[in-house]
This record gives sequence, C-alpha cells and structure tokens, in this order.
Amino acid sequence: MTWGTLKELVEGAVTTIWLSGVGIAVGVPLGLLLALLRIWRVPVAAPLVTGYVSVLRATPLVTLALLIFFGIPPVLGVDLDPKVAAVITLSLNTSAFHSEIWRASLVDFPADQLEAARAAGMTRGLALRRIVLPQAWRASLPAMVNEMTFLVKTSPAIAVIGVVDLTRAAHRISAYTYEPLPPFLSATIIYMVVVIFLVRGQRMIEHYIIDRYGTL
Repeated sequence: MTWGTLKELVEGAVTTIWLSGVGIAVGVPLGLLLALLRIWRVPVAAPLVTGYVSVLRATPLVTLALLIFFGIPPVLGVDLDPKVAAVITLSLNTSAFHSEIWRASLVDFPADQLEAARAAGMTRGLALRRIVLPQAWRASLPAMVNEMTFLVKTSPAIAVIGVVDLTRAAHRISAYTYEPLPPFLSATIIYMVVVIFLVRGQRMIEHYIIDRYGTL
C-alpha cells in the first residue's frame, strides 16, 4: 500500500462515515415521526406511513439507490448529485427500520405513567417530551445502534450510483494495482473499527444511564 492508495482509502472511509452519519441523523427523527403518526392513528397519514414502512423495509438498498438516482429525477426533470441521492437513499431506508424500533418502545411504554402525566395537567405533547421519549429512547438504544451498524455495513450499495465510498475506493485500487488483498483487507478493518466504535459508544451510554438512573 502506497501513500496514494492509503489516502484514497481514507477519503472513501470519510465519505462512507459522512453519508451514513447524515442518513442516521435524518432517519432517526423521521422514524420517530412516522411511528407517532401510526400510533396516534392520524387519518390518511397512518395508513400511508404503514405502506411506506412496509415497502421501504422490503426494498433492497441497492434497488432504492438506483430508483432515486436514475428512476425518479428524469421523471421530475431534475439532475441529482450522487451524494445527495445517497443521503436520501440511506435516510429513507433507515427511517423505516427506526420507525419500527420507536413504535415498539412507545407501544410498550407503561400506560399508567402516561395517564398520571395527563391527570397532572400535561398535554400529550408535553408528556411525550418529558416522560415518554426520555424512557423510550433508552429502551430502544441497543436496537437503534444495531440498525446504525447495519446501515454502515450495507452502505456500499450506494457505489452503484457513482459514489466513491470505502468499498468502491478499495475496488478501484485493486483494479489498477492488481493486488486485491491489501485494499480490501484494509477496507474490512476500517469497517470493523467504525462498527466497534458504535458498539463501544452504545455500551458507554448504557453504563452512564445505569449509573444515573439504575436501569435502562
């Protein structure tokens, strides 16, 4: 591995981390909104959200990326940057899975706490912010981190639309050096480091929560 090839791998890794990070930052709150629309049975919106979640969870990430980059823009008469298309793809994909994670934690939330909050004069929105969500996200943390690591590991699918992520960078290096082992091994190690970092972050947060509140 030369300095040039190593630099190319690092740039690909930065692209992977940045795109995945933005996708997660958009997908987690979007997933919460979708979950609330379903739980509150908002007219019209609830069945649409149910269909959205079902379709997105069943659609392969690579197929979704191709649809968003090659399929939809010509119909709308717009040009979409590959990285923008990648962010949209990752955000939509992970929002569907996070919606189910949020919904599971909210449905299982103790009803008596919510009733007590309403009896104390809290509005539904205030009770949601102060009582429900602080506990729901703690209960959802392991599943959320699992989905985040899954998104990082499946993000190479965006390479089909021309984004030079970590996997595509490794493939390009192997193509012109004729040595596939070093770049792909290096890419594998980088992916492992990113995933381990996410898991370690989860455990640190869990330990902090347990030390402060006594439980997740």
